[in-house]
Amino acid sequence: MRKRRPRTKNHYFTKDHENAIIAYNNTDCLNERTQLYVEFIQPAFSEMVDKIIYTYKFTNLPNIDPLKEECKVWLTTVLDKYNPDKGSKAFSYFSVITKHWFIHKIKKNSSKTKKEISYENMIQESNHEKLIVNKNYYIEQREQQEFWYSLMSEINRWDGLNLKDNEKKVVEAIKILLNSAEDIEIFNKKAVYLYLRELTGLNTKQVVNNLNKLRDKYRIFKTKWDRGDYDRL
Repeated sequence: MRKRRPRTKNHYFTKDHENAIIAYNNTDCLNERTQLYVEFIQPAFSEMVDKIIYTYKFTNLPNIDPLKEECKVWLTTVLDKYNPDKGSKAFSYFSVITKHWFIHKIKKNSSKTKKEISYENMIQESNHEKLIVNKNYYIEQREQQEFWYSLMSEINRWDGLNLKDNEKKVVEAIKILLNSAEDIEIFNKKAVYLYLRELTGLNTKQVVNNLNKLRDKYRIFKTKWDRGDYDRL
């Protein structure tokens, strides 16, 4: 029987680093913030970004070294977004949004390449054909944006329902995943479950069970949307 490799313990982003982030967000003292950032937060973010790049093969991105430094700087701008009351650990939360950041860069790079190819092809088309393509693309993008915005609004309404603790954790995690609608199309089922596990602290079975409970609410929303009955405002 094949032995499992023991999971490597996370020694670089511990409870001490999480407490440092919380303390950083709770103080207005510049000196205290600087000390917390230099001593705890910056080293943890730096190693976390490096490991995520290696683990998820983001090394294939062009200009990865400048992007790596850009991501580390970006993380400092979203420190205040972390809320320990939502139930997720700081390491899980910042790991997920870091992955999202690089996924967005991959998508942006892919989109740029497609646009360049598309532009080469469009030179050979008539002005009328160009107009049709651009119009259809705009309509498709607008519909997609409206759908994700409306879905997020619908999920926010679930906060008023009598949900159990684990259901609330899953709902909050879903909100984080949907925070950037432009990233969601590249998610696959396995990745979604992985992210939900990291954000909620639940195991896969618990995540699946609570998603099943919320699925009926989503089906009602989707049915109304498809019929045009959903209030999109």
